[in-house]
Formats: sequence, structure tokens, C-alpha cells
Amino acid sequence: MHFNLVAGSCLAALASISLAEKIPANHILWGPGGPPTTLVPRQAATSTSAAASSTKVADAACTNGPFTRTCWSNGYSAATDFDAKWPTTGKTVSYNLELVNGTCNPDGSANGGRPCQLFNGQYPGPTITANWGDTISVTLTNKLATNGTGIHWHGIRMLNTVSQDGVPGITECPLAPGESKTYTFKATQFGTTWYHSHFSAQYGDGANGAIVINGPASSNYDYDLGPFPVSDWYYGTSWAIGVQSHNNLQRGAAPPPADTILINGTNVSGGGGKYSKTTGLIPGKKYRLRLINTSIDNTLRVSLDGHPFTVMTSDLVPIKPWTTNWILIAIGQRYDVVFTATKENAKGNFWLRVNFATQCPSSGQLNPKAQGIFSYQDAPDSNPTSTAYDEPTDCNEPLSNLVPWVKNSVDSTAFNNQVGSLSVDISSPGLNTNNQSIIVWGVNLSAIDVVWEKPTMQYVKEKNTSYPSTFNLIEIPKENTWSYWIIQEPSNTRVPIPHPIHLHGHDFYVLGNGAGVFDKSTSPSTLKYDNPPRRDTAILPGGGWVALAFPADNPGAWLMHCHIAWHVSDGLAVQFLEAKEKIPLGDSAWDNTCSQWNTFSKTMPFPKSDSGLKMLKGRDGNSFYD
Repeated sequence: MHFNLVAGSCLAALASISLAEKIPANHILWGPGGPPTTLVPRQAATSTSAAASSTKVADAACTNGPFTRTCWSNGYSAATDFDAKWPTTGKTVSYNLELVNGTCNPDGSANGGRPCQLFNGQYPGPTITANWGDTISVTLTNKLATNGTGIHWHGIRMLNTVSQDGVPGITECPLAPGESKTYTFKATQFGTTWYHSHFSAQYGDGANGAIVINGPASSNYDYDLGPFPVSDWYYGTSWAIGVQSHNNLQRGAAPPPADTILINGTNVSGGGGKYSKTTGLIPGKKYRLRLINTSIDNTLRVSLDGHPFTVMTSDLVPIKPWTTNWILIAIGQRYDVVFTATKENAKGNFWLRVNFATQCPSSGQLNPKAQGIFSYQDAPDSNPTSTAYDEPTDCNEPLSNLVPWVKNSVDSTAFNNQVGSLSVDISSPGLNTNNQSIIVWGVNLSAIDVVWEKPTMQYVKEKNTSYPSTFNLIEIPKENTWSYWIIQEPSNTRVPIPHPIHLHGHDFYVLGNGAGVFDKSTSPSTLKYDNPPRRDTAILPGGGWVALAFPADNPGAWLMHCHIAWHVSDGLAVQFLEAKEKIPLGDSAWDNTCSQWNTFSKTMPFPKSDSGLKMLKGRDGNSFYD
């Protein structure tokens, strides 16, 4: 089966829940021990400083506090290379999630509610919170009547636990209706991320939530305001809009535009709704916002009137802080930012603004905007009258701004030695490799099509190497070496738009990007190997290229895909098999999940109709996806 690339439009997520955050009067904050602790004074001169950012040596005398956020505890800090070292707390944090049907009307639109699928009946789903070094255990029960499911833990490295990555058709079989399974993995990283269903387009119908892993940070702050997911939103179901997107593309038309944007699962429309509200800001205090773009199709910009952002984390990677009035966030990306409440703004109300990034179009756009409210102590109970900052006109945060706090370098020798002999011809479907370290992927060529009943991991268990060509699978030629990927969108593609490329099982280093076609004779000279940006989701420029690198240091079957839901639904993904002899195989519980799914799949009313990684048409209970 071959799926034509769709240039998405699409949905995002839902809810009828409004979030109002109030700053506690007693200055509560979180520390490494987990429970709230009171403010502590500035640490002594032994604390980790900016000068330590170029090392991987933690300061054992340093403890986490509002003036020493680079510190953590027990010899761990923001200067620790968490790919090489992490704490072990001996603690397991456990959560129970049930995926259920619901009806959502998050912005009070006049057309009323629509069907949704929610974790524990809420949107956003429950926030999963842990400390760096904890073990996270989440038991999922599928209470849908006719659809499978599975949870992917976006950006989590899943070191030596590939069977917990939650990708039906690759790392597991879907979870059948009525069944439960427990995901268990170690929090070897820290920061902000999210979880979402990787089955069909369920995450666009509400099946997603935030993850907060407490740890050190590269900028100081007094209060952690927690996760602020932002998302596009459609009044139609994800399947209905996906079908429209696909059909529109076949006619040469743009996919449908989103109807609105949600902040913390809410917004205001002509029919009603509520603003997300954060109240009780204290002049002189610094506040951390954990921004997450959980959209289906749209890149978003975020700003807080009168309060510049100090950006300190990109995805799960601490970076050297830099300041901006607006931050651009592609689908799946996260930025942790800090702003200061000032005496000049005391007793005021201010708009948090979330706009479509019109310079990064992936669909027809009506250009809706969302607003939330941030209020100081003693502010009047009224809507803000604040003025927006001028909006930028770019479609990518400059890579020069994203400087990792822990300095690492990429091996340039292998790349430069091999790229000269690598054909970068992308006119033929498929993946090109030089059988060493370099891979070229043309994003609108061969399409992936996984098999839910027999995921890639089952092939590994059986030592079966007869992978279907539609698996888009390649084996990393050599383990424990650098792997280099040149991802190219041809300039003559039908719809040259930017794509958010997400990697499972690893962070990648973003060596560079550019317009047009990657030129093996000149483009390598523009790449950055000395401490390049590092993250798990990067923007491929429309009609251009991006060069990525990562060390092959995590055995497993891992997916790399565009995070526009319509695109991965139509097959815009590849998977690679890394150190297959060393992959930890699924246990008896893993086998049972497949057994239960295979029994259900024989009579399931709505067979797979796309790549299997996003989007499935079907009816579940009272919700009819048509």
C-alpha cells in the first residue's frame, strides 16, 4: 500500500476544562526531594555557575533553589551530561490512565460539542510528574469499544526499554478494547514533555497530556507555573478533517484551516468558553512557563505582553539562556521560559498570546488567535488592555540561539569523508544510504505502512529479517558510531511546506539547514559540529533540507516522522533498527497484548486504512467518525 503525502491541516485537542492558576501566597516551589519546600537563600560560592556550563562536572555542594537552579543534589546539576549519567532515586511514581469516550466543547463554540477521546475523562490529560532519576510507571486501560490505543512518551530516551515506547506496529501491538497494560521507564532526563496516543489520530481528539520531570535548570526562577500546552483545534473530528485534508491535496487544494487555538485546553469563541487564567503574580518574582505545542498541524507563536521571555530549555535540553518577546514552537516542540513580574506592571492584567505562525503555513489558515490572562496580585477582575509585541516574520528559531548548556561535539570526520561518495539523488522513491553512516531521506517519496498485528519488534523476537518494504526500515550500519541524516524536501514538491521532524529513542544534533537541495560539494561547509543545537523535534524548511546527527547508542526499533498528523497518516515516516542483537525483547505481558489484539483484530469493525501511525476512521460508542 502506498499513501500520497498530505500537506496537513488539522486538529488538536479538546476539552471543556478551563485552567486557572493561582500563585500561592507563601512562595511555594519544588525541589529535588519532590514535596514543596520554602524559599532558600542564595547558595555559597561553590554553586554551579555559567562558567561550569562547558563542563560535565557536577558540584556536590550545590542544592536546588530559586537562586541556584543550575544545581540539583548529590553531585548532579545542569552541568551533568544526562546521556552519560543520571541519579537513581529508588522511587517509582505510578499513574493510572483510562482512555474513554467524551464530548468536548473547549471554547464554548456555538456549534456545541463534538466527540473526543480523553485520558481519565479530561483534557488536557493528567500531568505526569516525577523527579530526575525516578522510575515512572503508568497503567493504561483502553475503555474504547472499537478502537485500539497505545501511549508514546514524546522525547523520552527510553534507554534499553524500546518495548515501552508506545508505537503500535513498531514497538508493540495496539492495546485492544477492555485490556490494560503497564508502561515502565526511567526518567534519565529532566524538563518538560508530553505523552500522546500514537494510534490513529486519537491525540488530536484529546488523548494527550503533559509530563514534568523536575530537575535543574539553566536560569533562576521563584515559581514553576507548570505545563502550558497550546494547540490548534477543529470543530470536526480528527478523522473527518484528515480525510478532507487528503482529498483536498488530491485536488490541489489546501487542507482545511483550524477553527481556533486552545491554551491549557480552553479559549473563548462567540458562543462562550473561558480564558486560561493565571492570577496572583508577585512583583519582583520570576516565573517558569513550560510551553508545549500539542497541535496536529500548526506551528504557533507565544508571547506575554510586557514580559519578555528568557528561554532556558529547548525540548528536554537545557540551553544557554537568551531573551525574546515571541517564541516559535513547532508541533511536538517544547520551550521552558522564565519571565519577571515587575513593579511597573503591579496590579495589572496582561494577555498571553498564541498565534498561528503564518510564515510556516501547512494548511489554509483563517488565522485564529488565542489569548490567556496573567494577573498580578490586587489586579481588577477585568480583561487586559495590554499591547502586543511586534510579531517576527521567520519560520524557525535561529539555530544560533539554541546553545546546549552541556557542551558536546559531533564527529565531523566520518561525515566529511563519506558525504563526497554519497549520492544525494532524491528523485527515486526510498531511502539512500552509503552503507556506512549517512542516510538521505526525501520526505515525499516512499511511504511507511506498518502492520499492527506484527510489529517490527515481533520480527526481531523471531529473528526474522524479511521486513516488508513498506516498513521503510533501515538498519544502522554500525553500532556505537555516529549516524548522519540528510532530510530533504524537494523544491518541486506539490506543497513545499515546513515539517516538524521528530525522532524516537534519541535526541539529535541539528547540524544545519537551508533552502533548496543539499549540495554535497558545498553544504557540508555550513554545518556546525562544535556544540550544535540538540533536541528531539526540528523544523525541516519548506522546499529545503536539514542535517541531523546522533550516536547509535540505544538498541531498538525507532521511528522518525513528521509530526503533522495528516502527513504521518499518509506515510511520512521511516524507522531504523539499531543493534538488533542487543534489543531487550518484550516480556510475557508484551506477548499478551499482541495476543489480545490479534484476537480483536479478526472482527474489528474498522480496519486500518492508513499508515497505522496516525488516523483511523471508525465509530466508537456514540461517536461516529464520518
